Amino acid sequence: MITRSAGRDALLLWFGSRAGLLVMTLLGTALGAYADKWRKWDAGLFITIAQYGYDGEPGKPVDDGLPAFFPGFPMLLRVVHLVVPDWAAAGLLISLAAGAVAMVALARLAELEGASGWMAVLALLLYPMAVFLAAGYSESLFLAFAIPAWLAARQGQWSLAASLAAGASCVRITGLFLAVALVVEFFTRREPIRQRIRQAGWLVVPFVPLATYSYYHYRRSGDWLAWKHAQEAGWGRDFAWPWEAWKTTWRSAMGSDDFAVAFRMEIIGAAVALAALVWLLALRRWSELVYTGLQAAALMTSAYYLSIPRSLLLWFPLWILVAKVATRRPWVMVVYALIFGPLMLLNAERFLSGAWAG
Repeated sequence: MITRSAGRDALLLWFGSRAGLLVMTLLGTALGAYADKWRKWDAGLFITIAQYGYDGEPGKPVDDGLPAFFPGFPMLLRVVHLVVPDWAAAGLLISLAAGAVAMVALARLAELEGASGWMAVLALLLYPMAVFLAAGYSESLFLAFAIPAWLAARQGQWSLAASLAAGASCVRITGLFLAVALVVEFFTRREPIRQRIRQAGWLVVPFVPLATYSYYHYRRSGDWLAWKHAQEAGWGRDFAWPWEAWKTTWRSAMGSDDFAVAFRMEIIGAAVALAALVWLLALRRWSELVYTGLQAAALMTSAYYLSIPRSLLLWFPLWILVAKVATRRPWVMVVYALIFGPLMLLNAERFLSGAWAG
């Protein structure tokens, strides 16, 4: 049963954690420079797309990696910029509002699954990569569509679930994996045949944004898979067999520079991902396994591991599993907080200082 306090507790945790990051960021920083402090890495690329489109800033070399970023966040950024003149601040406000929606939905989904809602939210917010939920990145916006979509699917509201999942597909390629998982969820539920036939057509809707985006780039550059080729051109993410990707990442992690630390984080993230997949398999959570497994397969067959720990932010089934365990054994959440809380603050400091943080 979903309690009314689930949403309230989620919002208290969300805005409380954002206030903490605000204080940490402002230490030694002028208030006017706050937004610029967050304009790091992908946040700047989203702003470039929102300002100039996928051809990039006029007069500068074209960034071949821009089509890797789906248009949902830049389009919303452009709209918010109409009332918020600072691009970086507009991105932060989007993540703030979207994150609030996502946390409330996560709490309600957790309670529907028989777990503590606030524990699921806390598990996510204490995760070391949680800084990206506050930054002008697309993670919060994706979750603001994806988690309510899954909640609607669990409640048999397939038109709503498909529409929300379509929104997620506008934001990240991860929406494709969500769309496939919704198909699995649909056909593994025990519902009358007639009802399934009437609702089955909705399952196509989440795939439409990907097809539309691919067609846009085909008209622009003649490349149906521009988003995929952009990842290869911008970050060298060519296909590799899993063992080759592992060996490349392991060798890179053995260095002594700052990026070696990042690759060690990738290895730890891959281990957590595999453990979560085994956990879901043991519980026979087939649709969640498809959602997370497709992401893991895509990430672990790249030339090297990149952003695996950050991608786990999107694994909402994982945070619900953690909450289920902690609901039965509250000491688990205490240990979790003691271990991951300091790591989250450390990684936030890395991001704000301009170091690669995931």
